[in-house]
Amino acid sequence: MQLAEVFERVIGAGTPVEFQAYDGSRSGPVGCDVRLTIKSPRAVSSLVLSPGELGLARVYVAGDLDVDGDLHTALRRLSERAGNLSWRERLEVMRSLGIQALRPYAPPGIEVRMLPGRRHSQRRDSQAISHHYDVSNRFYEWVLGPSMAYTCAVYPSAAATLEQAQFTKFDLVARKLGLGPGMRLLDVGCGWGGMVMHAAQEYGVRALGVTLSRQQAEWAQKAIADAGLSDLAEVRHLDYREVTEAGFDAVSSIGLTEHIGAAQLPAYFRFLHARLRPQGRLLNHCIMRPTNTEPRIHRSGFINRYVFPDGELMGLGHIASVMQDNGFEIRHEENLREHYAMTLAAWGDNLEAHWDEAVAEVGMAKARVWRLYMAGSRLAFERNGLQLHQLLGVRADGGDSGMPLRPNWEPLARAVPVA
Repeated sequence: MQLAEVFERVIGAGTPVEFQAYDGSRSGPVGCDVRLTIKSPRAVSSLVLSPGELGLARVYVAGDLDVDGDLHTALRRLSERAGNLSWRERLEVMRSLGIQALRPYAPPGIEVRMLPGRRHSQRRDSQAISHHYDVSNRFYEWVLGPSMAYTCAVYPSAAATLEQAQFTKFDLVARKLGLGPGMRLLDVGCGWGGMVMHAAQEYGVRALGVTLSRQQAEWAQKAIADAGLSDLAEVRHLDYREVTEAGFDAVSSIGLTEHIGAAQLPAYFRFLHARLRPQGRLLNHCIMRPTNTEPRIHRSGFINRYVFPDGELMGLGHIASVMQDNGFEIRHEENLREHYAMTLAAWGDNLEAHWDEAVAEVGMAKARVWRLYMAGSRLAFERNGLQLHQLLGVRADGGDSGMPLRPNWEPLARAVPVA
């Protein structure tokens, strides 16, 4: 059986994807804008015996599968048409490849191996965060752009730039938190300090950010000093659980909850509640599942093995319930999933624009991981396989929330700088 025949059987004849294989077979329209090339029998073994995203990811990251053309377009077309081979058909394919295809497919060396021990212990969390974020600040500068914001942006219009959208996101968070001069903000999982610097520069807030990534903390402290904000802003290389200060007016958690874990979620919200003064607000911004019924962890999936080890995604209902059960009155909720699809598209464009530099900086395998992760995640947000929610809670001791009757949380016009 030639591989082109198998490919057409899986995705269907007429799919606008050209296919070429090491056995000389081909299918699909010649000169199509998307072309897949299978380069070895071992790659077929991985795809057939480990069907789904992990088998595909391994051969792509290892370079045994090449995709010419836009990867997001390729994934969209393949997922729209792809069927499943029966186990009988899979065995038939393997027999046709011969003994060479029976050799185990060794995962690429950058597939993470987590430390033994309890999931989400401080030691293991430190390893997980370092795996993803301590890649290269230069690499992230190319992908994220000048904002160095690695979370969902908020697009004020479809024509807005990534930088305008990230500025708008930070300003939306600031306004939901009711920030003003002299207030104190704690930003947990602060990344490269974007929210901390925005709060200090635009609102005169004294802001403290903490991150488990040493490279992020070092970059952020330098950026704060260069901006002349050292009297108001600080970023520490620190686990959020080690913050000893309390009495903050507001807490922002932008993209951290995905790393917390369901078992630790009640303690997480109790800890943040204890850091706030009465009437203090928490803005929790995180990726969520579209329902509460899906698995929280895909241990054998591509994301867990290559991108966010030990990451757990939960549904809106679950997270909202845990917030409510641990001291917070929820005042507002917003789903921004379309904005995250647009953000990922912009990051993907940035990566392609700096592809050769990125490969030289982090290696081909790591660059391919990020290209696949961003293209696949973009597709998931577009199709409602993933969502991005902002939940605003308040510490309303004795029922006194301190919230205005009709809050205006829309970012000001000045919050969208001219490109």
